[in-house]
Amino acid sequence: MYDQRKREKYLKAKTQKVIVKEIRFGPQTDIHDYEFKKKHAIKFLEDGAKLKAFVFFKGRSIIFKEQGQILLLKLAQELEEYGKVEQLPVLEGKKMIMFVSPKKVKK
Repeated sequence: MYDQRKREKYLKAKTQKVIVKEIRFGPQTDIHDYEFKKKHAIKFLEDGAKLKAFVFFKGRSIIFKEQGQILLLKLAQELEEYGKVEQLPVLEGKKMIMFVSPKKVKK
């Protein structure tokens, strides 16, 4: 029993934990704010964390769904060299969510 627990502890220590970082945009995010958040997204992907980018629609701003989708697709295109899109933008309630996973780092 001791050996079994020791082996389980060793295997648990070897596993990698998946870290998910979030970046939130508004449907009418300005260029400077977009670039600032994109810089953070690149840092997160380079560190090996998954990225959850979403556009949050408040109140009547839900009518700008197309702008939110364009914003997320533009982000996906610009992050292409750092990670790959795991899930394209999908509208869930008042959020449009997209997942990006980091590319494998060659050693």
